[in-house]
Amino acid sequence: MIQLTREPIDTAALLARVNSPLAGAVVLFLGTVRELTGDRRTAALDYEGYPEMAERKLAELEAEARSRWPIIECGLIHRLGHLELGEASVAVAVSTPHRRDAFEAGQWLIDTLKVVVPIWKREQWADGSTEWVHPGLDGAAPPVSS
Repeated sequence: MIQLTREPIDTAALLARVNSPLAGAVVLFLGTVRELTGDRRTAALDYEGYPEMAERKLAELEAEARSRWPIIECGLIHRLGHLELGEASVAVAVSTPHRRDAFEAGQWLIDTLKVVVPIWKREQWADGSTEWVHPGLDGAAPPVSS
């Protein structure tokens, strides 16, 4: 399951989607909007991206993970748009027969997703300033949204 959405991530539905009687382990990772980054206070985040490219990259990541681990089901969801403190921006859910594989696959998926998927975030700082960030693209400018 690959999804980009502007709606809140439904973690219960995601977990139900990856659950299987063949799985002895289900791992869910949620990336959430935190208030502090270093010594700076975040007010909110805005996410933008290239949906077609992002969905293709997410599908490639899922396929690669399935080739590395015995994944039964996998779900990758990323929010776009405006997010407030505490909201989930990304979810990775993986089910496998055993926990070690689920943890390893989930960690690899989120770590790789953050680097290769063309989604940028704009930090809205509490002092009113903003800054676009994408760790995998050396701070490249985000797409222009209409």
